[in-house]
This record gives sequence, C-alpha cells and structure tokens, in this order.
Amino acid sequence: MTQLDFSHSSNGLLPAVAQDYRTGEVLMLAWINQEAWEKTLETGFATYFSRSRQKLWIKGEESGNLQKIREILVDCDEDAVIYRVEQIGGAACHTGHRSCFYRVVKDGELLECGEQVFNPEDVYGHAGKTTAQELKAAFPQLTVSENVPYREVTTFGIGGAIPILAEPVDSASLAALLQWLEARNIPRRILGGGSNFAGMDKAFPGVMIRLSGKGFASVSMTEKGLRAGGGIRLSELARQAAKLGLGGLAPLSGIPGSLGGALRMNAGANGAAIGDFVLEISGCRMDGSAWHAAGEDLHWAYRTSPTGEDVIFLEAVLALPASTEAAELEAIRNESALRRKREPAGRSAGCCFRNPDHGESAGRLIDSCGMKNRQSGGVEVSSAHANFLINRANGTEEDLINLMGTIRRRVSEASGIYLEPELEFADPGALARIRAAAPAPGVVVLKGGDSSERDVSLRSGAAVAAALRRAGYPVQEVDLKYCEITPEMRAADVIFPVLHGGFGEDGHLQKLLEEAGLCFVGSGSEACANVMDKVASKRIMDAHALPTAPWGVVTWAYRAFPENLHFPVMVKAPCQGSSLGIARVDSIEEWDRVLEELFEYDSVLLVEEFIPGCEITVPVIDGVAYTPIEICSPTGFYDYDAKYVYQNGHTQYLCPPPSLNERQIQQAKDLALAFYDKFECRDLVRVDFIFGKDGKPYILEGNALPGCTETSLVPKAAATAGISFARMTANLVKRALERHS
Repeated sequence: MTQLDFSHSSNGLLPAVAQDYRTGEVLMLAWINQEAWEKTLETGFATYFSRSRQKLWIKGEESGNLQKIREILVDCDEDAVIYRVEQIGGAACHTGHRSCFYRVVKDGELLECGEQVFNPEDVYGHAGKTTAQELKAAFPQLTVSENVPYREVTTFGIGGAIPILAEPVDSASLAALLQWLEARNIPRRILGGGSNFAGMDKAFPGVMIRLSGKGFASVSMTEKGLRAGGGIRLSELARQAAKLGLGGLAPLSGIPGSLGGALRMNAGANGAAIGDFVLEISGCRMDGSAWHAAGEDLHWAYRTSPTGEDVIFLEAVLALPASTEAAELEAIRNESALRRKREPAGRSAGCCFRNPDHGESAGRLIDSCGMKNRQSGGVEVSSAHANFLINRANGTEEDLINLMGTIRRRVSEASGIYLEPELEFADPGALARIRAAAPAPGVVVLKGGDSSERDVSLRSGAAVAAALRRAGYPVQEVDLKYCEITPEMRAADVIFPVLHGGFGEDGHLQKLLEEAGLCFVGSGSEACANVMDKVASKRIMDAHALPTAPWGVVTWAYRAFPENLHFPVMVKAPCQGSSLGIARVDSIEEWDRVLEELFEYDSVLLVEEFIPGCEITVPVIDGVAYTPIEICSPTGFYDYDAKYVYQNGHTQYLCPPPSLNERQIQQAKDLALAFYDKFECRDLVRVDFIFGKDGKPYILEGNALPGCTETSLVPKAAATAGISFARMTANLVKRALERHS
C-alpha cells in the first residue's frame, strides 16, 4: 500500500503522534482554512495543529467532538475531508529509529494500513532554539536557571540536567512566556511538582517550566466553593481547607504532588479521587491561550484528565463537605503516617504503572511475575511494593525505560494485560520505547448486529472495549450490521465478537471467520450453532445424559400441546436470547394466543415443562467453572426487564447462592463444565439452571456469547472470584492468540 506522506508537516507531527499518544488513541486529520482553524481552536478539541495553521489534529474520537467540528467546517464553507489516523503499535528498528504502525480511515472505510519510520531526533527537528540569556532579556522578572539536575527538582532524580528551567511567578507571566515560545516554535514542557516525573538523559531541546511561585498556590473561599491554585501541594491544600472548616481531602493528602498534577491524572487514594470534588477548572494551553471548563464539560475517568495533554491546570474550584478543623487535621496526620508505613523508602516517583481496573493492582501483577528486586542499572523494583521503582544509585532514563519495558513484557506474557505507565516523562519518546518492549495486539470488538438483542450488544461491546483499553489494548469498535468480513477485521490481530443473537451468535459469523483464517475469541461455528439453538441443545443434552426439563416441539403447522408435558410450561423461540421470545403458559385456554405471539419470532418453538425452584447461572471461562450466581428477579421471571430495564424493580444477584448447599454448588459447576466439554465450547459460555424443589438440577440452556454489560452475570461471577473485567477480557484475547498461533 502507498505510505502516508507527512513530510510536509512543518513541525514533525507524525513522530510526535507516534511518541506522545498512547497506542490505540485516535487523531482526526484535516487541512482547513484560517477561519475554520480559529473557530475550531476555540472549542478546545483541536489540541494539536501545525504552525502553518492549515492542518488540524483533533485528539480523541468522541462523536460529539467530531460533530461539532463538522458543524464548524460547514459554517465556514470548508469541505475538508476528515481522516481518522490510528496508531496501532510501535517498534524499535536496529538503526535506532522508531516506527509507528497506523491505519487510516475515511467515512468508515479503511484506506490503508502501514508503517512510518522516523528518527526520535526528528520530533524537534523543526523546532526553534533559544538561550537563557535571550529568555532573561525578554522577561527580566522571570527566574531562569541553567543546567539544573533533575535530582534537584524531582523526587525520582532520574535523568541528567535541564538546560533551561524557567519559573514564572503567576498565570499572567506564564501565559506571556508560552506565547513567546509558541511564536518561536520552541519546545516547552511543564515540570509541575516533580513528584510523578522522570527526566531524560539527553538535553531537553527547549524550555522546561516549573510552576513554583506563590501566585500558583493561593487558596480562597468563593460563593461557588474553595478556589485553589494548581501549584499548591495536596497536603497543604487539605490543611488549608481544614482551617476553613472543609473536609474530604484527607484521603488524598498523602499524595506527594500538586493540585495541578493531581488534576492531570485524576489522582486518587483510599477510594477518593480529586475529580470527585471539582466544579470547574481554569488554565491555559501550551500556546498561552486561556482555557476553562466546568460542569458537564468535565468528564473524569480513572487516572485520566478531562482534557487534552496541551492544557495546563492553573486553578480549580472544589466543592468540599463541611467538617471541623480538628477532625480533618487528625485525619491528615493519620493518612500521612499510614502512607509512610506502606510506601517504600528511597527515591521514587510513586506508582509507575496504572492499575488496569478496579481491584486489579498493577503491583500485584508485577509481583506475581517475580519482579521484586529486579534491577536495571541503578533502578530497582522495590521489595516492599512492586509498582514502586527505586532510584538506588544514579539511575538513568535508559535504566528506567529498560526496566519498565521488561515489566510490561513479563506481565503481558503472564496475564495478557499490557501495563500502561502512570509516570510523566520529559522525553516524548519514552512511552513509545516502553510499549515497543511488548506491543499490544490490535483488537476489533464487534457489536450491534441485526437481532432483537442489538441494544444489549451495543452496550456489551462498549463495555468489553473499555475493559480491553484498560488492559492496554488498542481497540476499534465496529457496529457490524451484516454478516461479513470487514477491512477492519482483516487488519486486526484479534477479533472479539460481542454480538448477541442472530448471525453473530448462531455460528454464521464464526464460520466466515474460520474460512478467512482470522483469530477470534469464543467458540467455533458448530458449537455456537448448537448452543444458540435451544432445540438442538436439548437433543445434545439428552444424548449425553445431562439433566434437563422434559420438553417438546411445536411448529406453525403442528400446534398440538405435547402429550408428554403438563401445564404450566415455558414456550421459547429457539434462537432468541436475553429472555426475548419466551412466555409461560398455565392452561390450554392460553395456548393458542401465546403461540400466535411467539410465532412472530420463529416458526418452530420449544415447549419445556415449567419447574419451580431456584434459578442460577454458572459461567465457564477458559475451561474453569466459577461459583454460581442465584438470580432473584422482582417478579419471579428473569425477563428482559429484570435483566436490563428494571421497571418492575431491580433483580438481586447472590454469589454464592444462599439457596444451595456446597454439594449442590459443586454439582452445578461440574454439570456446567460437562456442558462446556460436550458442546465443544471454548473461551466462554454461561450455563443456566433451575434447582427444582426436589433439590435436583435441570439445565435450561447455554449462552456462547453471554452479555457483558456492567450488570451482566459473567463479569459479576469473575469479580466475585477476584478477577477484574479487564483481566478476564485480556485473558480471553491472550488465549485466542495462543490458539491461533
């Protein structure tokens, strides 16, 4: 395929994309006119753009952002084509160069996949230069230092020295400095408090900016809430708030950083996060222009800021609960003492990798790989906390990058999780180098489909995609409305179908994937077809003596009530899911009416004798049966409303099931495994049971592609066993890759 030509980029933009952006993040690219450029910049969505002010990069893929951009282009009579450019991996070359693997999409059509090779030095190849003397002459009141060792301004002490360190005194002087640097195309980097920062061995080719002045650390009360400067330390902010009779910040007071740094990564501890308290934020972009966001514009996520990397957070208004000074100061002292006890001694930057999910500790993952005390040069994995890397003896940036790359590789090999760094780096190429040690496979998540369960599938697919992203995978979500192989699917390393019902679950799609030789998660086509078809399932269960309720079949042509059954019965459309196409019939008087309704779904219906009792489900994940979940719906019938809508009240999910004894729980797990084996399933299946009033289990049906929303049963069972959703989905991708290879 033809390679993309980014040589006309006036500031080496593609290398910056490859190094500065996380694998899997998306940029939109368009060449636009001056008026459209200015209006787009005002939205805050155009976070990177060329110095010529003709090329626009839109960070992120939120549909609302893109729609607003399109509206601006129309208003400005601009018919620019918007390209979607995705980095899908990165690697090191033997020449010392780096490469960015990408795909380009226009209007949903994959145009090309390819590789762009570049020299890390080219990131700033077109950058301007300045000297400390020139800077001092331009800003006489500015504190400018030369050759400042990173060990003097960061807690980690990694790296050599900062050639030029500028320290503005307030927001106005910062904005003026940034505008001056922007006009001269001079690289700049915000150091912040230096507590979550790794320096670089080579000289930073621009100006490092430290917000250490008192003008960045003010605290005052307003009608809206507590207004605080981004430069104030969290511990000091908590104490200042306590003196004003405000609380809530004690759990965060042990975090050794500034408010601005905490906002940048939505820092959290002890179940609280700084984003929980924020009403509004003010700041500026890296070009010196003002920035502000409040209310609905602030979208917080785990360890993720609500805006792009080019925004500097200078001030925030916080809504804090009332408290007493004595109580808060005591809580702050206790938190400080606890943190000193649990955190390792020595020079560090705190936790180096993000936790992949709630309850999924990066430290435990690293420890489980035997990485404690592992060294690379002067940097060592702490023996007390595996997510802390300690600078033992003049550690270098190269030592750190090598050790973090080794950790990422070892954890990915063991769990399928690709740990993402939590550190900030002076070197824009550091993240790409760490990821290159273990490039994460690209995953396409299929969702939607054309069945009656489309809405559920869209939610399940989005949840799976989010979990895989937390596990470090570049993910593309595809709303597959037809049974076909798309270009995105062919380009992916792994396909993860999350299609409920229809062609996505009945084996048709799996057959196409098998014929195309593509790697995918889940059971093969034959197993999917047999599990999906409730009549076929009944026949297989009978053939293998798996206990199931008495059953029969009626058709559009032959509607007589089965002679071997007794009322009440359950009538089911054989190939529907999510409790669609199912009804209870209590008497012969209801028979014809119910059949007419259900024949809308299928011309063949399964009739099953109703067995009152305890309803449970048993997930089987990668050949392991998990603890059953008891389902207690508010109406006694686990229908679509009880699963997803809750108009009649919320369903209770009890794990372990209180209505069963240990023998029955083990019996259900054994039968679920037998179902998994006899149907020749793989990766994932959910088996539904009724334990009758006689204490015996009856298998109702299986589900080869069970729901994966936040309220779905398989993620609940895995969480009860201590397995996060991110780990579960990552492990399934890992198994699919191993099987395919």
